[in-house]
Order: sequence, then structure tokens, then C-alpha cells
Amino acid sequence: MAAALIDGKLIAQKVKDEIQKRVDNLKAKGITPGLGVILVGEDPASQAYVGMKEKTCKKLGIHSEVYRLDGNTSEKEVLDLLEKLNNDSNIHGILVQLPLPKHIDEWKVLDAIDPQKDVDGFHSINVGNLCIGRDAFVPCTPLGVIVMLEHCNVDLTGKHVVVVGRSNIVGKPMAQLALQRHATVTIAHSRTKDLAAITRQADVLIVAVGRPKMITKDMVKEGAVVIDVGINRVESGLVGDVDFDGVKEVASQITPVPGGVGPMTIAMLMHNTVLSAERRKNNV
Repeated sequence: MAAALIDGKLIAQKVKDEIQKRVDNLKAKGITPGLGVILVGEDPASQAYVGMKEKTCKKLGIHSEVYRLDGNTSEKEVLDLLEKLNNDSNIHGILVQLPLPKHIDEWKVLDAIDPQKDVDGFHSINVGNLCIGRDAFVPCTPLGVIVMLEHCNVDLTGKHVVVVGRSNIVGKPMAQLALQRHATVTIAHSRTKDLAAITRQADVLIVAVGRPKMITKDMVKEGAVVIDVGINRVESGLVGDVDFDGVKEVASQITPVPGGVGPMTIAMLMHNTVLSAERRKNNV
């Protein structure tokens, strides 16, 4: 029997409907949530992502300021702009679109963001708090995966979650979030020996390695839930890290690419921005 499709667009829309209510509630109290976005350079994928974020802000009534900077912009100029946004009371969330040009120190820039406005969850303080189970802004993609699983009634308690990929943006925070939900977690990656032997143990398999169709049918346990975070542009269009057509024959639930995790990432960015505005209101 073919796997049930996890519809990221549908779940993201439900999340955004809830966010809309929270935005309206804040506006009734005189607060408009604000998101400041910094984009350095001409990377087409980054430009597309920023455009989608801008459009979603507009739809939800979130104030959005996008700073599109030339690829030759100096590190100091980016840091100066961050300081301005940190001190701007109309901006509740700050996002620096990655990757940055090579002459700019990524960590220096990310750690210059006010942790309370770090809606991407990449500041060292938020990363540390996530690791020790304290309150933190959580990176949007892994948070979106958790919301998807909850929506599909997948309880991680006692389950074996295998995360393929160890990036700071997805793999590592994903593992932390699964651990917090009482899963047994294995992190594998492109250099794992006999990867298939590991992935076949997964009750929930989450893949984020950036390799087209790397996970094939024979690497997935019958009845597993498969979350494909990958998005790869190939000649035939966009594909994930999972061979969807093969794996859907053995999985119980699976996300498509596109239309799976992608829409959730932007929805979670909006959630974090509104959450920051709500916290600011409560602290005043």
C-alpha cells in the first residue's frame, strides 16, 4: 500500500491561519510584528527565498524590511546594519539570509544578532539553550518538521529517529528536538559506513543531506515515516534527497518535494517573528 502523503502546504496554511489571529491580536494592542531581512549578494535561491518571505509577511500583515545589499558589501557594513535593526523597536525578528559571501565571517554576523530577535535560531546562545533544553528560538526547518509530525499524530516517544545530515541548520537541531520528545536518536551523514543498515532501523527517517534521491526504497523500513528536507534542482525539476516514487511503496507516511517541508519553514519563520513580538509586549 502506498504511503499517505504529508501535505506541507496544507499544514503550513493551518499554521498561518493561527498566526494571522495572533497578528490581529497584537495589532489590536497597538503592536505590529516586524521582520528585518538582510540579503547580501545575488544568489538566485536566496533571492527566491527572501521574496517568498516578503510575500508571506505582506499576506499576514507583518511589517517587513528587506535590505538587499551588493555582494561586495563589507562585513562592517553588515554589522552596522545589524546594530541598527537590534535597536529598532519596530523590528522583532532579524534574519540574515545564508550563505554570505566568502569575505564575510558568518559566525561573527550571526552572533551579532540580538538573541531575542534571532528568529532563525542560529545565534550561539539560542543553539546552546536548545541543547540544554532551555527556552530558545528554534531553527525554522526542524521546528516545521516537528509541527508536521504532531499534525500527523506521529508521537516520537520511544521511537527510533534517524536523522541523515549533520548541518547546524537542520540535522543537529532536528536531533535535539527529537531527543526532547523522548525519541532515541541516531545522526548519520554522507560518510556513515553502511548507511542503509542505519536508515533501515528508523521508525522516523529525516533526511537533509542535499544529494538527489540518495535514500532508496531498500534503505527504508516497512511502515517508516519519511521526512525529506532536501531540495535539489536537477534537469527534470526539483527533487528531494529521497527517491519518492520508490520509497512511497514502503513508507507509511512521506513528504513530497516540492510541497512538503519547504512551506513549513516559512510558516515557522512567521511563527518565531510573532512569538518575539508577543514576548516583547509581555516584557514591557
